[in-house]
Amino acid sequence: MSDLNDRLLAAHATNDRAALVALYAEAADQADDTDSACFYLTHAMVFALELGLPAADDLRRRLAAHGREVGTPL
Repeated sequence: MSDLNDRLLAAHATNDRAALVALYAEAADQADDTDSACFYLTHAMVFALELGLPAADDLRRRLAAHGREVGTPL
């Protein structure tokens, strides 16, 4: 995950929020446990919401599948 971490840091350094959505989702896919995956999914969703990206819906569904999102039904 070292390469991914480097890419995340670079995207943060350049404020490339679109890249951060994809990179945090990728980190979630590579996470070793549910807590870590949900941590990354939350970050991805926040950036997606800020940008108004449709990916936010999928990220929300992924969090909900882990019982990590409450609110209106999907």
